[in-house]
Amino acid sequence: MSLVLGTTAVPRLKLPRPRLGIGNPLVAAAAVLGAMLLTMALLAPWIAPFDPNQQKLLARLRPPVGFDRAMAQYWFGTDQLGRDLLSRCLHGLRLSLALAFFGGVFGLVLGVAIGLLAGLARGVVDSVLMGLADVKLSVPFTLVALLVIALAGTATEVLLLVLGLAYWAHFARLVRGQVIALRDMPYVEAARAVGASPLRVALRHMIPNLASPVVVMATLNFSNLILLESSLSFLGIGVQPPTATLGSMVGQGRDYMASAPWVVAAPAALIVLVALVAMLLGDHLRDRVDARLRER
Repeated sequence: MSLVLGTTAVPRLKLPRPRLGIGNPLVAAAAVLGAMLLTMALLAPWIAPFDPNQQKLLARLRPPVGFDRAMAQYWFGTDQLGRDLLSRCLHGLRLSLALAFFGGVFGLVLGVAIGLLAGLARGVVDSVLMGLADVKLSVPFTLVALLVIALAGTATEVLLLVLGLAYWAHFARLVRGQVIALRDMPYVEAARAVGASPLRVALRHMIPNLASPVVVMATLNFSNLILLESSLSFLGIGVQPPTATLGSMVGQGRDYMASAPWVVAAPAALIVLVALVAMLLGDHLRDRVDARLRER
């Protein structure tokens, strides 16, 4: 295509656009698996064959279908209290994904707000906020989580707060750097020149340009949140029994690993699958959004 000006044909420039297509078979498989896991989590109350907390001591520690002593109605086997592992895995997956998602959203909003404030205000405000971020990054977060849970209890709201505080500093530092790079761009200076308030500049001109890197970081951090929630639940300071999460199921079944390994194998496999899918999709999204990586 070209534009004709008089007798001179001027070629029309075609700028490259980010493509989110899935061409890698591994990434395609991860996307399909992720959709399946999400569907199972959303439909867990309807597709789970049993109540996840229903105990049947006469059916305790039954192996999965296909092994000796297996019972046909318990596809994944039963745990030490006779509870159906398939039902508990489905409900545990649902709760683990929900905690990681809402905790991640809380951390994202907090980090973006702090990063915007630090990047636009600069000066003392920037130094104080980034100093807090540096302190947070320098302290092992597991110790912080233990302290918060010891002081505030083990309620689900407290666990959401802990997960939300896990990665806010990463978002804050990313957003601050992007804001410093954008604040001197011509269109931002033009907006200030016509009298746009700092809030309007942030909402209309900063945040739309921050969306891509922030979403990529959120996707990559999702797997870390899944692993963090599983670790806290494994240690017994996450969601409390009898409510099932993937980490708590692994923690409660660790004493039976030698005699009944399926009690731990099913939830552990789901943790690995969810973390792997999130990492693969996050890497793919980063490669597609980052123009420098697309050109390679």
